[in-house]
Amino acid sequence: MIDTQELLDAAVRHPLPAGYVCSADPGRFDADLVHRWLSTDAYWAMGRSREAQAQMLAGSLVYGAYEEGSGAQVGCARVVTDLAAFAYLCDVYIAPDARGRGLGTSFVAAVLADVVQRAPHGMHHVLLATHNAHGVYAKLGFTPLPRPEQWMVLGGS
Repeated sequence: MIDTQELLDAAVRHPLPAGYVCSADPGRFDADLVHRWLSTDAYWAMGRSREAQAQMLAGSLVYGAYEEGSGAQVGCARVVTDLAAFAYLCDVYIAPDARGRGLGTSFVAAVLADVVQRAPHGMHHVLLATHNAHGVYAKLGFTPLPRPEQWMVLGGS
């Protein structure tokens, strides 16, 4: 079981930089902007269709990072979860002009804190896959799978 207090503490240790907020309000989320970011600049989603993206968003909790003053969206994340035992963190993206300020780590910390607070019986596992951002996630307690030989995937390449 994930230590909820540890994740909440991580969000305190990694507060959003001044001038930024995290929101799970789907009405605020700019799906067109996020599709453009992911389908043209994110190695894992290059060429993803708008239709596929819309279906993915509909089946997930969606989060945005926003500039407080302008309200402009500068980041996104998606969580696929049953809100009882399992969550998969994916499509984490920070706009290039907002990078380098610690926003990625703090945004993910805020997302995780929100997800575990929504899980009334506690969360057992939060998984993610990354090619190049291990350091960002390690700051929040993510580690390599402890027993990768127990995990399998259908459709992996």
